[in-house]
Amino acid sequence: MRHVSAANANRHFSKLLRDVKAGEPITITAHGLPVAVLAPVSGQAATEAEQARTRLLGRLKRQKPKGLTWNRDALYDDAS
Repeated sequence: MRHVSAANANRHFSKLLRDVKAGEPITITAHGLPVAVLAPVSGQAATEAEQARTRLLGRLKRQKPKGLTWNRDALYDDAS
């Protein structure tokens, strides 16, 4: 497993994500000590996340607004 300092991880985050997406886990270090592991999402975790997203979006589409009515003018009305 490759080790990368937090500063370098910050500078090269996009490249690290590409490497992780390709299957390489990376340990992030701070002051030489490991603080996090950047690793690919397992197939099961990805599936669970997608299922949760689908359930949430479905619920939001079915959900009715709770009596809140406003318009653009009300948002910018000066109440003072």
